[in-house]
Parts: sequence; structure tokens; C-alpha cells
Amino acid sequence: MSEVAAIVLAAGKSKRMKSDTPKVLHLACGRPMVDYVLDAAREAGATKIVLVVGHKADLVRQSLEHHQDVDFALQAEQLGTGHAAMCCRDQLHGHRGPILVLAGDTPLLKGSSLKALVQELQSAGAACVVGTADTENNQGLGRIVRSDSGEFLRIVEQKDATVEEQQITEINTGCFAFDGESLFAALDQVRPENAQGEYYLTDCVEILRNQGKRVIAARTFDIQEAMGVNTQEQLAEVEKVMQN
Repeated sequence: MSEVAAIVLAAGKSKRMKSDTPKVLHLACGRPMVDYVLDAAREAGATKIVLVVGHKADLVRQSLEHHQDVDFALQAEQLGTGHAAMCCRDQLHGHRGPILVLAGDTPLLKGSSLKALVQELQSAGAACVVGTADTENNQGLGRIVRSDSGEFLRIVEQKDATVEEQQITEINTGCFAFDGESLFAALDQVRPENAQGEYYLTDCVEILRNQGKRVIAARTFDIQEAMGVNTQEQLAEVEKVMQN
């Protein structure tokens, strides 16, 4: 099995946390929430982890430099998830194996689910696997559109979804497994052609499909794992789950 690497996105500034502390350093049951994401990545077999820092980068770096297996990549300007992944090119130069791309604010992620994602990538010989989960409570989440035969077609964001697509309960968790070479080749083609002027990681999915490469979606997660923390209330909710 090829060596697995992981990119953990931790550069964002969260106004909704109403705190000066960088979001990923907020404590969940006594540990910075990003610690749990790093643990899950290791459990999935990642031997090389790149943490993308931006907002209060020095503080995040200092707080996490005791992790011997973590490299840091600086995203000086927050120009989207695709741009964050681009910032890891030097650290992952020459990496040929799978690359997991994960959000640093999802402390309920399980290593077993990430391992299953990597296994799906390898057994399908895919360029990308989109990690999905099922939920009735799908407000604001990207929907997974499949063909009648169940083949993955695309991710559609809530604001762009038709009435019919809004009924879809399979959602994008924001966890991806990519073939390393395919990821960086696709990132070269991502353009900030959207209202925010940002580079979206999800555009890689479409780029790879258009190149005729295999892209699949796999339900390897339960919805709790995809629970991102954007507010103090959500952090309290995550802690409640951890304590149970």
C-alpha cells in the first residue's frame, strides 16, 4: 500500500466563534479540536501530515509544534479550500500515494472512516473519493447527485440545488481522498470563477471527471463525524457527544 499523506485545513478565521483564539485551538474536552483530526488521520495510516495555517499562524504553529509528524504550510491570504491545498505543494512534492484532505474543525472524525475512504480510493483505482454521509437535516450542505444507476455525478451546493436536489439526503462531508498526482494536476486548473473569488477544492472533482478519471462518492461517514464547529454552541454540542 502506498504511503498516505493528509492535508488538514486550519487557516480560517472564524468570526462566529466570537473569540480571539484561532478556531482549531479551541479546546474540546481539554484538547485543541484539531488534535482529534490529527489522531484520526494517523489512525487512517497517514505518515505525512501538512497543516495549513493562516489566521494567527505563529500561535497555531507554536501550539502544535510538538507533533513531530506535522509539517506546516502557510496560506497567507485565505482564498478558499483549493488555494489552501495548493499551499501544500512543496511539502508534498513527489508524493505518489493517496492524500486525504480534511477540515481542522471536525473533531468527531473517526480514523476508521478515513481508512475506509482510502481503501475505496485504492480498490476503485479512483483519482478522487468524496466522503459522504446521510442526514435528513441537510440544510446548507452540499448534496451528492447520482445517476439512476447510483453512479456519482456531482456535488451541488444548497444555493444552486433544484427543488428536487434539495430533497437529497446524501451530503458532502468535506472529507476527500485523492490520488496525489491527480490532486495537484487538477489544482493547476482550478480558477476563482465564483462570487467569492475563491479557489474551491470541490472544483477538482469536476475537473478530474472531465478528464475521464474515475471519481466516486462513498458513504463512509456518519453525520456526526461531519459536524464542523463554527460556534461556541456547536463546540458544546461536540463535547456532549464526546462525553457520551
